Amino acid sequence: MKIDVIGDVHGCINELHKLFKTLGYQKQDTIYIHPDARIPVFLGDITDRGPASLQVIKLVYDMVIVHNKGKYVPGNHCNKLYRYFLGNNVQVRHGLETTVAEYKALGKSEQELIKTKFMTLVEQAPLYLQLPEVQAIVAHAGIKESYIGRTDKKVESFVLYGDVTGNFDENGRPIRGDWAQDYHGSRWVVYGHTPVMKPRIVNKTINIDTGCVFGNALSAFRLPEEKIVAVPSKQAYVADKFKSFPF
Repeated sequence: MKIDVIGDVHGCINELHKLFKTLGYQKQDTIYIHPDARIPVFLGDITDRGPASLQVIKLVYDMVIVHNKGKYVPGNHCNKLYRYFLGNNVQVRHGLETTVAEYKALGKSEQELIKTKFMTLVEQAPLYLQLPEVQAIVAHAGIKESYIGRTDKKVESFVLYGDVTGNFDENGRPIRGDWAQDYHGSRWVVYGHTPVMKPRIVNKTINIDTGCVFGNALSAFRLPEEKIVAVPSKQAYVADKFKSFPF
């Protein structure tokens, strides 16, 4: 098995198309296929904030559900959109408003179709992926070594939202613990969630959310090659969205 883990897309469909082409995938009908049978793995947060979340949903749904040519794990934005579609009382902000605006612009039948596709995608997704063939774990916001193999509520919260401390910085953003410093496993943990200017490797963990929707880049991590491939973003650059380390 050879995989390409793709960082947080956040509705940036043009950059996703370019990344697939840069990685050597070829467009066949509605999906991308690699001539060497590589498998793309989407690590969550495929929607919100960017210009074309619904197009990304359709592409990921076709690749993962219809054709079984990709894998997907949900992120916190995916979870929130899923709860919105369930009819739960969620706050339509922090990026969700862009996806909801796209959704509301559709006719009723189109709304039902995209809603069904996205809910099916989430419902059939694992909380995180263990990929022994490439000695890797793919989890949206990462995973502690002691949590691997568990899927309880505590682990679910960590995988979706990260190592939340309950404290906030001066801008009201949550302060997170740097769990990667304490990871000493032999398998790669590939994650995103927290935008960084370049992929951050600590021990055998790598954050590949390089903030495409905030104007930096869309990145992929190739295994078993351990190679990073990135394409530049077409979005406006927002400097204060990027984390500096240590926290």
